[in-house]
Amino acid sequence: MLVFYQIVMIGIFMYGYSAVPKNVTELTVAIVNEDTVMGDSFVQQLEQGLPFNVKKNLTLSEAQTDLENRDIHLVVHIPADFSENIKEDGKQGNLEFFINESNPTLVASSMQSIAAEVGAQITTQVQTQSFVGAFTAMNVPAEQATQMVTGIMEKISVDVEKTNKQPLGMHNQMAPMFLTMAMYVGAMIYSMMSVTALNEVRQSVGKWRAFFSLQLTNIVIAIVAPLVGVSIYFIVQGYGIETFLGVWMVHALQIFASIQFTTIACLLLGPSGMLLNIPLLLTQTIANGATIPYEMMPGVFKFVSHISPMFYSVHLDYNLFFGGGTTGSYAVGLVLVALGALAINAMIHQYRHYKPVTKPAQIM
Repeated sequence: MLVFYQIVMIGIFMYGYSAVPKNVTELTVAIVNEDTVMGDSFVQQLEQGLPFNVKKNLTLSEAQTDLENRDIHLVVHIPADFSENIKEDGKQGNLEFFINESNPTLVASSMQSIAAEVGAQITTQVQTQSFVGAFTAMNVPAEQATQMVTGIMEKISVDVEKTNKQPLGMHNQMAPMFLTMAMYVGAMIYSMMSVTALNEVRQSVGKWRAFFSLQLTNIVIAIVAPLVGVSIYFIVQGYGIETFLGVWMVHALQIFASIQFTTIACLLLGPSGMLLNIPLLLTQTIANGATIPYEMMPGVFKFVSHISPMFYSVHLDYNLFFGGGTTGSYAVGLVLVALGALAINAMIHQYRHYKPVTKPAQIM
């Protein structure tokens, strides 16, 4: 087990985290250009300089909705009066950036850096002649255009608006992952013991009565168990009662889904099921999206995220703690994982051959 765990953990983590920063180009930036005079030249410069997928066909409202839903990761807004404000004395052209902080720290910090870089790029790195040409096209005399370019550093302001801000402290940033992992590991250990109990009870009460009794027990445990971990976190970092109840219900559903998910290997392989559950656990620490966003994951982790109880739980926690969209979709995904795993377990239970449990002889 010592050798097996080293091979599995180091192999999975080395492969998974090799995506950073290699796959950062898979993130998406939306550029909303409302300036019909000089905006196109700015957009062209940004496209050439940004190492990301760029969307240009969205309105500001559409881009902000996609940002809330984590479909895009940064919105760059060039207002309609940007060129006019640069042209007029005493005014500044204002570039607006929107960042959703309800994301893995990697995304939020990267987008913050990109916003600063884009602002600097537009103010200092855009070719002087392109500005002169643009001003000339606006019927501004060449000499005056050159003077305006010289003072361009003072003509552009950068406004970064952060939505769904996280409370200070890394424990808050990592809370969705910590809570989810604690529940999942507990469920994994419990599932191994529950399968052993299922075999013992089956012989006395019958095959299906034992199975459904176990599921009832799973439901009770899934409801009660999260109260411990969630309460500890809420004592450290308080939120309202509504948030507490929401997080409790999310992790009750997550524990039930995790029990069903990890029981599959235990029913198939018995105690040796841990040899499958451990790699699945380690894979989900990357596939859950708390450290690496979905867009940057290698393909195998993207696949696992769709069937991972941890992926949906982490994103539901993000939404409940900090804010975010498509909460319903994540909740439905978690329910489907639970029901799918339950159906698989019922099928395995139907056809599985259980070994009789022999009790040790009593010594008189």
